[in-house]
Amino acid sequence: MKKENAWNSYTEEQLAKLEALSKRYRAFLNAGKTERECVAETVRIARENGYRSLEEVRASGETLKTGDKVYAVNMEKMIALFVIGEQPMEMGMRILGAHIDSPRLDVKQDPLYEDTEMAYLDTHYYGGIKKYQWVTIPLAIHGVVVKKDGTKVPVCIGEKEEDPVVFVSDLLIHLAGEQLEKKARLVIEGEQLDLLVGSRPYREEKAAEGEGEQAAAKDAVKKNVLAILKESYGMEEEDFLSAELEIVPATKARDCGLDRSMVMAYGQDDRVCAYTSLEAILSVPAQERTCCCLLVDKEEIGSVGATGMQSRFFENTVAELMDAAGQYSELALRRALSRSRMLSSDVSAAYDPLYAGSFEKKNSAYFGKGLVFNKFTGSRGKSGSNDANAEYVAAIRAMLEKHQVAFQTAELGKVDIGGGGTIAYITALYGMEVIDSGVAVLNMHAPMEVTSKADIYEAVKGYRAFLQEA
Repeated sequence: MKKENAWNSYTEEQLAKLEALSKRYRAFLNAGKTERECVAETVRIARENGYRSLEEVRASGETLKTGDKVYAVNMEKMIALFVIGEQPMEMGMRILGAHIDSPRLDVKQDPLYEDTEMAYLDTHYYGGIKKYQWVTIPLAIHGVVVKKDGTKVPVCIGEKEEDPVVFVSDLLIHLAGEQLEKKARLVIEGEQLDLLVGSRPYREEKAAEGEGEQAAAKDAVKKNVLAILKESYGMEEEDFLSAELEIVPATKARDCGLDRSMVMAYGQDDRVCAYTSLEAILSVPAQERTCCCLLVDKEEIGSVGATGMQSRFFENTVAELMDAAGQYSELALRRALSRSRMLSSDVSAAYDPLYAGSFEKKNSAYFGKGLVFNKFTGSRGKSGSNDANAEYVAAIRAMLEKHQVAFQTAELGKVDIGGGGTIAYITALYGMEVIDSGVAVLNMHAPMEVTSKADIYEAVKGYRAFLQEA
């Protein structure tokens, strides 16, 4: 079943909208390199578009009504946005769900050490990465430091032109004979992913020996790094214990290709689906059914924890929402969840002709062919899969064709080569209809990933159509 390249169908007006969308998307990626930053940026954008927090609504005592736009945040890492529909919520919602965490390096709790007058931060990688891809590239430090008194200090080092960057070193090619004989997964091992953060010793006055004389302290380079952190963030070494510091590429989202047809950036898995879902819900007025955009954390490590999809945040928030609309009962909540329809919006692997042997051409996703649907995910024998039923797939097909959305279907590579999962199987536990959809990505899980602007544009169209028609 041949799919046409969407670029061939665009008018000049559509191309202008596509470029404007791409610009907004790149700005979102630059502002949100961590899940905390994504949530903060989403709240900012939502409030500019008339959304209020559900907490504000509950505190005011008002009853939610059709057309009201609200959001709820969980631990600054997870957010749900709602547009209240005309029908009671127990009739079901229309949900766009995506995740906003991405593979990275995390700073350990006791990370700072000195070795041969060089200072390092010890890290633990997060999510599935090829470790050798993270060496010798400029890296930035993002996150928060929370002190014992509860004071929260945001940290961002490496993003401004005048900022320093940090990096993970690699062995020079001249001495790498043994290293190059290793399997790729062992060329760089996890405990070698330590950040070089300093090499200049701290110098202090020698009070006993008179004026102006300086002396190097023990662990002087480490001490100098701590002095810088103290001056910049009021941070002591013990404050690493209650810090969340994430290491990400110190690069901006860029147009890619001589024709500027693509976007290259860190974190497009899965922020490309998060942002297109956000764009869709912001552009849709109140519908018959309540609409939701759900952005979650921890998908890359199994959707676990208090901010992952396996938490009760979404269920609890829907209960609060129904109560604020005067519609809550336990049975009504169960009906609302089971009667909902959802697009589990996560990226798909774009066909790469340089690695054609890993793909099955008829069932691969291609750049420029539009929004990708995966009837099932999982690996090998569909292990860990959500498998959408044929009736739901047919309804999605009809909806997309009605709204002239370019779309394609795919699997994640050849059957026995690998696979992957999304949040779909978790929401499917409620009995709702769920199918995976998203944007095709090259270099998935690499420090820099690539998407097609046409696919980003079609994703917004598709997600908007879903909220209007599903």
